Amino acid sequence: MEKFRDVVNTWTGSKSTNLGRLTLFFLLVSSISLAQSDTLSGTVYGFLDGKEEPLTGASVYWLESVIGTTTDAEGEFKLYRGKNHKTLIISFVGYKSDSILNPIAPINTVLKASNELDEAIVTGRTKTTAIDRVDPRKVEKIGEKELLKAACCSLSESFETNPSVDVSFTDAVTGTRQIQMLGLSGIYAQMTRENIPNPRGLATIQGLTFVPGPWIESIHLNKGAGSVVNGFESITGQIDVNLRNPASMDRWFFNLYGNQMGRLEANIHTAIDVSKNWGSALLLHGNVMETKNDRNNDGFLDMPLSRQLFALNRWEWYNDKGIHLQFGVKGVHSDKRSGQVSFNHDSDKGSIEHWGARNTVNRIEGWMKLGKVFLDKPGKSIGFQLLASHHDQVGYYGQRDHNATQNSLFANFIYETFLMTSNHKLKIGLNAQADDYTESFNSVNYDRNELTAGFFTEWLYSPSDKFAAVAGIRLDQHNIYGSFVSPRIHIRYAPDENSVFRVSGGQGRRTAQVLAENAGIMASNREFLILGDNSDKPFGLNQEVAWNYGLNFTQYFTLDYRDGAISLDFYRTEFINQIIVDRDSDAQTVSFYNLQGTSYSNSFQAQIDYEIINRLDVRIAYRWFDVHTTYSIGELRVPLVAEHRGFVNLAYQTRKYWKFDGTLNLTGEKRIPITNSNPAEYRLEEFSPVFATVNVQISKTWREKFEIYAGVENLTDFRQENPIISADDPFNPFFDASMVWGPIFGRNVYAGLRLNIK
Repeated sequence: MEKFRDVVNTWTGSKSTNLGRLTLFFLLVSSISLAQSDTLSGTVYGFLDGKEEPLTGASVYWLESVIGTTTDAEGEFKLYRGKNHKTLIISFVGYKSDSILNPIAPINTVLKASNELDEAIVTGRTKTTAIDRVDPRKVEKIGEKELLKAACCSLSESFETNPSVDVSFTDAVTGTRQIQMLGLSGIYAQMTRENIPNPRGLATIQGLTFVPGPWIESIHLNKGAGSVVNGFESITGQIDVNLRNPASMDRWFFNLYGNQMGRLEANIHTAIDVSKNWGSALLLHGNVMETKNDRNNDGFLDMPLSRQLFALNRWEWYNDKGIHLQFGVKGVHSDKRSGQVSFNHDSDKGSIEHWGARNTVNRIEGWMKLGKVFLDKPGKSIGFQLLASHHDQVGYYGQRDHNATQNSLFANFIYETFLMTSNHKLKIGLNAQADDYTESFNSVNYDRNELTAGFFTEWLYSPSDKFAAVAGIRLDQHNIYGSFVSPRIHIRYAPDENSVFRVSGGQGRRTAQVLAENAGIMASNREFLILGDNSDKPFGLNQEVAWNYGLNFTQYFTLDYRDGAISLDFYRTEFINQIIVDRDSDAQTVSFYNLQGTSYSNSFQAQIDYEIINRLDVRIAYRWFDVHTTYSIGELRVPLVAEHRGFVNLAYQTRKYWKFDGTLNLTGEKRIPITNSNPAEYRLEEFSPVFATVNVQISKTWREKFEIYAGVENLTDFRQENPIISADDPFNPFFDASMVWGPIFGRNVYAGLRLNIK
């Protein structure tokens, strides 16, 4: 069957603004000196049906190296070249890969369809993660092989082998996972799906569980200020998820998974070549867990009972005039039940005999992306993105109800062109976001409607191979918060072929979803106090606004003929306003109010990647977080964030396609919210202990078609003792299941299989 091909993709990716920061922002852009380095450039074409067409998204990388990139909408690429880089590999799904020894720029390569001749054999291994040395932003691409190192069940579990993102539970009852980035909650990192903001709003946290791991083709992780093209909500970074599509998928894919907890999961994917220009993909996922686990004997389920069904259907069309159309629809049904083992969800709701919680979500979303590349005008393209979604959730936590609905519409128009020369590339565009919320908690309504329209421009300046800068600014008008400006900048400088410096800075802002983002605290008897000003602002609170500054240095090296890299990152986030979640002032309440004072996060990370012997990769990292916020009782270290963290990942592959992966996470002590006002038996220590967790996995692949895998999460069986305060009496005022600092379930053994049919 002739494989459908994707040949063009144009998508990329307060009223008073601090004048000093804006001035500095533009001075940085205008005061840059130029230099020179070694970069290989070229164009990749595909030959099909007697015609040559530029290939968008073709992989270009150095053999046995972490250095790689992908071609742009015109099939063009720029790739850093070190003195030990000899063999260039170029590949694209549906085409025969090409290898070039000692390439000389400019490269013009034509790939032939794989059905026209036998597949070539290219020796060597590509790295499972790669960083583009040429991009001014430090963007780490987490590939499919990296994601397979752990049998991740959803996007929220896809970062187990990546030291830049932390994963934890929101509470000891609902089983909801959350991420942290740069020492701050994942709500400050903008999530996008193929450069469209999603999930967000009510789904900001739990929406990560609505993206099954096997659906993910790659993840692009950018720490610090994101691109203005994708909106103003990025503060600590951007995580862009690329899902499987008709061009990159096999004809059929099957995945079965089961674990010790009793969770069973199945995935079925299929890709269909409808015609020469049309392709379609169907992704189906289902999981069920009906086994009751209470390994710590506290009377509460360690993990919720659940049933989830997800389905996604996407279509793609292109023609030889540079027009590319994508559209699709996704549906979600999720039902999670948690609480005491004795709780009956059919008869005990609202009971004062047994405590239980339930959260049911039904969600549907549709999207469309339309773009055109002007083939006769290099660098010029236009694109349009559209996303509409409906999210409905019904839930209760003990005797408290939380129900919400969100209807959203997002539209984005992007125009891209060179300015006189290819050294200057300009993006300009308009976008709009509309969100209509109907939300109630404890019979109190928090309905709201937000409309935002914005204009943005982004300028890429790359006068030489040593230097590049991206400067962007956007102006937005909000129906409640008025107009505001969001500037951002990224600078890259490479003094020599093995050293790269990057500097970034910018402002982001967002509307806090006070209830949805803190639903884990509903698994307690704390009184919720939202201290707004009774205005028409959401919850009567201001927008969250912050500046983020970052400095990154990467040193590449070659030792014993194998490439490695050492990376040092430092980022600082300063909040102008933040919605404070205060659990310290009173152990029986949680208060939400605007920041009155300072709030900041300092984040440092050191990381080394190296292949210490043939086919044995090691990744070692250390992270330090200094995160403080001003509460009503004074400035305190933010709770449940470890100041020190260590990370080690080992991955080995034999020539017979056995793979062995192991990850060690060392977590330093975390400050626990103050419980001094509780009776002695309900008080907690001030800090959690230092602890370590180990995850391991073994897999075997046959002919790149069939794979079996088995692994153990939390091999040492470390568990937080007594994670629920007053578990024996959940209806007294001191009951609290939200003080989670470590694993709840303990050791978890799993196994599964994957089958690909091309």
